[in-house]
Amino acid sequence: MPTDENPANQAGAIDLSHIDRWVFDLDNTLYEAECQLFAQIDARMTAFIQDQLTLPHDKARILQKEYYVRYGTTMSGLMNEHGVEPDHFLDYVHNIDLGPLKPNPALEAAIKNLPGQKYIYTNGSEAHAENVAGALGVYHLFDGVFDIKAAQYTPKPHRKPYEDFLSAFDIEPGRAAMFEDLAQNLETPHALGMTTVLVCSDAAWLADEPHEKRPARPGETADHIHYETNDLTGFLTDAMTAAA
Repeated sequence: MPTDENPANQAGAIDLSHIDRWVFDLDNTLYEAECQLFAQIDARMTAFIQDQLTLPHDKARILQKEYYVRYGTTMSGLMNEHGVEPDHFLDYVHNIDLGPLKPNPALEAAIKNLPGQKYIYTNGSEAHAENVAGALGVYHLFDGVFDIKAAQYTPKPHRKPYEDFLSAFDIEPGRAAMFEDLAQNLETPHALGMTTVLVCSDAAWLADEPHEKRPARPGETADHIHYETNDLTGFLTDAMTAAA
């Protein structure tokens, strides 16, 4: 079992033998950020703000990122500051081309081999999770999805939605591992007693993200991160090999 001495920087085998609840973020986690799927969503958020608030592109982009940093999601900022209806926003920004995603048999096998139950926990919608995980060929492996609606539109990294997620699926934190591409979003899971795995990427397009909310790059870690990887499939496979 990992310790609080930042084992992400320590050599040795992965030890997830105590885990039987597996929790995955969706975007830039279940799929590699390099495919730029989320870049489409990002661009549609800017377009939505342009249209709804009658702003030029540059100002809409700045406001989008300001709300993202301040509220945890752009949508939360738009809801609080402008009364935007969340389903309208979610339907618009998730209307994307899933072509960059292909079925991933290796990921499917790795998730299938995990003991216990598997979940998706996303700041997006359940429909988006079904579309994305379905395109990857892994949706059928999950026992549940906890989306932004289930969280009462309170996004990560606020503590209450994590608590609600654990309660909804009767998950004991000490037996759960959470996989995320944003280090900040793993602070609360760590505090609650979950094992944390940071999924990193060096995709060039992510450089545009605000520093406070930028997906992690390979080699980045923190005291609340137990493990970090830039290869989710390889990490899960190695974890099961180590547990055998």
